[in-house]
Amino acid sequence: MSTLRERRRNKYAGVLRDNRTTTTRTTPVVEHSEPRKSAVSWRLVSGLVVLCLSALLALFFSADAFYVRSIAVGGIQYLTKEEIFAYADIANVHLFWVSPEQVRQNLLRSMSIADVRVTLGWPPNMVNIIIEEREPALVWEQAGTAFWVDIRGRVMAQRQDKPELIRIAVQPTVETQGPLSESGRVDEAIVFGALELQAILPDVPVLFYDPNKGLGFRNSSGWDVWFGVGTGMQEKYLIYQAIAERLIARGIQAGEVNIVNPDAPFYNILWGREPQDG
Repeated sequence: MSTLRERRRNKYAGVLRDNRTTTTRTTPVVEHSEPRKSAVSWRLVSGLVVLCLSALLALFFSADAFYVRSIAVGGIQYLTKEEIFAYADIANVHLFWVSPEQVRQNLLRSMSIADVRVTLGWPPNMVNIIIEEREPALVWEQAGTAFWVDIRGRVMAQRQDKPELIRIAVQPTVETQGPLSESGRVDEAIVFGALELQAILPDVPVLFYDPNKGLGFRNSSGWDVWFGVGTGMQEKYLIYQAIAERLIARGIQAGEVNIVNPDAPFYNILWGREPQDG
């Protein structure tokens, strides 16, 4: 009996089922290794970087080259580089603390400056400033001092002689409110009127200004002629010419011709008489 069981066991052991080969499952062996120690410590590297940056910052704040001793300026025609540097108010300031917008606002305090562009760089030209200056339209003379005035009536310091500009001499009357300053303004109507008269009377180098009578000039006959201010000077000048021709034809010497109101011009007579009607 035992022999028969052994034969069956051996017979079944040799049968292949489903034409599949038997395989032996193996469990992968996980190898454990000790972590390698880095040759360079990252803490040491970080420390060196911090030390280098600290040294660089110390050099940046201590080096004289990064303190503003001068500026680069472009666009100036009448102003000087020294004036721009003074208005900028950044002498001996470290570059790190220079604000381009603040420098721009400082420079715009000057009535001679219309606009400013400020950029920062590296030595030697750390602060670069481009200036747009205001152009003078006329020369205003009051209380012994001459100023430039631009087209909008802004008063500026007179920086050079420009004979092509019309001059306005303010009459020393009690109504005049003292001398102007560089921060003052002139009414734009005065400026516009003066420029119109300059075009009409190119040979007249000086116009007068009176607060009540406006702009005027003294003609070749010695008359003071007043035109007021603002535009419309061409019409007023034609009225003046008609009056002047009539007075000269009658041999009348006028002292003053007033055409401030073109609808009601008048004059006064030094000598001579108007013919009586009838």
